[in-house]
Amino acid sequence: MIPAIQSKLPNVGTTIFTVMSVLANEHKAINLGQGFPDYNMSEELIALVNKAMTSGYNQYVHMNGLPALRERLAEKITSLYATAVNGDTDITITPGGTYAIYTALTTILQPGDEVIVFEPAYDSYIPTIEINGAVPVLIPLVYPDYKIDWELVKQKITPKTKLIMLNTPHNPTGAVLGADDIVQLQSIVKGTGIFILSDEVYEHLIFDGKQHESMLRYPDLYERSFVCFSFGKVYNCTGWKLGYCVAPPALMKEFRKVHQFNCFSCNSPVQFALTEFVQQKENYLQLGSFLQQKRDYLKNLMQQTKFKALPSYGSYFQLYSYSGITDESEKDFAIRLTKEYGVATIPTSVFYKNGEDNKVLRFCFSKKENTLEEAANRLMKL
Repeated sequence: MIPAIQSKLPNVGTTIFTVMSVLANEHKAINLGQGFPDYNMSEELIALVNKAMTSGYNQYVHMNGLPALRERLAEKITSLYATAVNGDTDITITPGGTYAIYTALTTILQPGDEVIVFEPAYDSYIPTIEINGAVPVLIPLVYPDYKIDWELVKQKITPKTKLIMLNTPHNPTGAVLGADDIVQLQSIVKGTGIFILSDEVYEHLIFDGKQHESMLRYPDLYERSFVCFSFGKVYNCTGWKLGYCVAPPALMKEFRKVHQFNCFSCNSPVQFALTEFVQQKENYLQLGSFLQQKRDYLKNLMQQTKFKALPSYGSYFQLYSYSGITDESEKDFAIRLTKEYGVATIPTSVFYKNGEDNKVLRFCFSKKENTLEEAANRLMKL
């Protein structure tokens, strides 16, 4: 008798990002679906990695990450957010931001715990909650601005609420938290045992003069938070899969108990290279204006199509409504665009557990100008 697996994720199939990318390759479509740049990353950073490799820095580094890199990150956090963190006790290097999120949730959650999740939500959140036996409590962001309804949040809080998940700048919508959101959040968690997991992988990709409202700015929020970041999103090297988590010492101590048995050590030469490269502040401080130009470039091109842009204040992404074009479902329309017009996007409905369909597609604008031009030219034929 062949043993059978009782699936922990019986309703989960292949991620939509993989599905659409395969479809894009099959039909030679321009891929504005998956969130990765099609332009080159820094040659200097590549050279620093090569230097580290040829200098012999190819063996395990400390389980928590290269100490010098963690110290540089602590200095960066203090500079950006006026919060003192300890690189030794508060920061752990991880193989990507998604891993950091998975590990933080696995550290916190017990069966039956409830987690507040705002939808549309990045696709790893709900499966990770469920695989830990916890219950996602889904709250829709208010369409079309994708704001948080804090009164609804208050109604959803119960004695079982263990954690609130935040994502700013937000994937897939490009929405960002504002000062009013922080005040509401502070009021809700004050005097409770509720944790916060803050996905801030797009911390520097923020536009229109807005401030990134990191949990690291607010001591009363940080004391209950796991804050997750990505080097790949900052330095245009998403395939390197390197990130980090920041949390107070007592929380990070438990995080590392899980981490040590899942990923003993992350890529060594990249950590040596980043230790030097992260000290060049201009590389991340100019990122917002660089990506804003790309957002605006695509938005101007898309004005010649029948798509209508929704606000995006950060990330790689902008949502576009197609309600004036067709009544097709988001998934069906995204597939038809790929096959018939050669442009791959992501249907926003996949970021909702119930498949909520607002006739909106997600476009990635972190591409070369000629890529965006060709995509818009194809979409003008609709």
